Amino acid sequence: MKTDFEIAREAKLLPIEKIAQGIGVETGALEPYGKYMAKVPYSLIDNDKVKRCNLILVTSITPTKTGNGKTTVSVGLALGMNRIGKNAVVALREPSLGPCFGMKGGAAGGGYAQVLPMEKINLHFTGDFHAITSANNMISALLDNYIYQHQNDGFGMREVLWRRVLDVNDRNLRNVITGLGSKTDGIISQSGFDITPASEIMAIFCLAKDEDDLRRRIENIFLGITLDGKPLTVKDLGIAGAIVAILHDAIHPNLVQTTENTPAFIHGGPFANIAHGCNSLLATKLAMTFGDYCITEAGFGADLGAEKFFDIKCRKAGISPKLTVLVATAQALKMHGGVDINEIKQPNVEGVRRGLANMDKHIANMQAFGQTVLVCLNRFADDTDEELAVVSQHCNELGVGFALNTAFGEGGKGAETFARLVTDTIEQNPSQPLRLMYDDSDDIETKVRKVAQQIYGADNIMLKPAAQKKLARIKELGFEHFPVCIAKTQYSFSEDAKAYGMPTGFDITIRDFVINAGAEMIVAIAGEIMRMPGLPKQPQAQRIDVINGVIEGLS
Repeated sequence: MKTDFEIAREAKLLPIEKIAQGIGVETGALEPYGKYMAKVPYSLIDNDKVKRCNLILVTSITPTKTGNGKTTVSVGLALGMNRIGKNAVVALREPSLGPCFGMKGGAAGGGYAQVLPMEKINLHFTGDFHAITSANNMISALLDNYIYQHQNDGFGMREVLWRRVLDVNDRNLRNVITGLGSKTDGIISQSGFDITPASEIMAIFCLAKDEDDLRRRIENIFLGITLDGKPLTVKDLGIAGAIVAILHDAIHPNLVQTTENTPAFIHGGPFANIAHGCNSLLATKLAMTFGDYCITEAGFGADLGAEKFFDIKCRKAGISPKLTVLVATAQALKMHGGVDINEIKQPNVEGVRRGLANMDKHIANMQAFGQTVLVCLNRFADDTDEELAVVSQHCNELGVGFALNTAFGEGGKGAETFARLVTDTIEQNPSQPLRLMYDDSDDIETKVRKVAQQIYGADNIMLKPAAQKKLARIKELGFEHFPVCIAKTQYSFSEDAKAYGMPTGFDITIRDFVINAGAEMIVAIAGEIMRMPGLPKQPQAQRIDVINGVIEGLS
């Protein structure tokens, strides 16, 4: 089997103008970034076409540390659907440099089911992440300057809630002191960094309907509390226009292509374990405008990504999938069936069977939203026919569609049967109208409890004193109607990253709430989850290099 890089280099890419023309985007509308990437103006969104498009969500069971291959499945499904004559467009998130250089390398799919040019997508792409990072930190700089310049006027901050961001896994920056030095070096204060995908600017970027909505949301960003007890927002500083200017080009979605020249929109990149885990609304709607089928994914397991896709993105955008594809792997099922993580590549039929409880809970959760569910088993070379048969038979007993995906090794050919099952299911048994997990009128504590109990299977939630204090502030500020975005480990339904399978008898501890008034959601921090990840003992950066002018290691 060739490496991802060998496959990517051998792929015959078409000029991006050809890809655009193939779906009806005129060349004159594009803003090219080289030969194979371009910005497409969001003004081309046609809401009538959006309503007619068949939206497909790809999510997964609880993943292993190497993931379950949702992007490979999403891309593979698009390849397969186009091979059987369907007009399918895929909409994905942009990769973050943090995990690319930290845990797992690239995030542009794999094998013969990739989006290209993969090394550019995995690195700087069209500069969107840099723009979001700069916009976030420009607010920090302007806020600190405002405090410094007005200190002699009696102005000061009782509490600053806005944090800096960086698209690098750097645990040393989680908590920092700024303003050290002479008086002209600023006012000494405690601060800290989150990773860029956790920035509220990222969430706003991905939820904004247009540039006017972007401006409105940025103005509403809640920065902290002044000495006289009043909330301070970006609008109060008079700098929203400057922040919009930084994002003016970035807000337009990016068009690229797959290994088989299928169009792909890639835009925005919040993580699902610490943010809402979906690509931008604008990219999704562009894909829905130009495709009869739009395939999009939500990050990590369905308990995080899919729940937020429904309860936040769909709630705000008024969209609803016709089908949800739940990705599983034999390796992940074995891990959830009690097989040691170092042995999940070894045949173990009983381990797969025991792990089905995790898959069943995710299926039930998606069905509770009114979704028709189809299980796609992303096949790996080490999987045995006996293991796959266990999953297939189990899905048959549940009355849930089942398909194998071998697009990693075979491209669109390996997803044709999968694609036919998807289109047949949408035609014969599409999802019901979306049923959300909670009402806007529910208070924040009730919303968190409903997600924790109904989606995670928790007995209850426990609120730390800091969280209880923040709840009172949320109520006082009138933000209780916002949806909740629970930041939690992706490796378990519980807050314990090592509690695999289908844990029971646990509570979810909420240690704090973060007010995202611009993104119009409340982030609940569960357990020990960190909004600035650290690097592993042997980061992927040790394997990334430039060899004979070619970047290696981003896979």
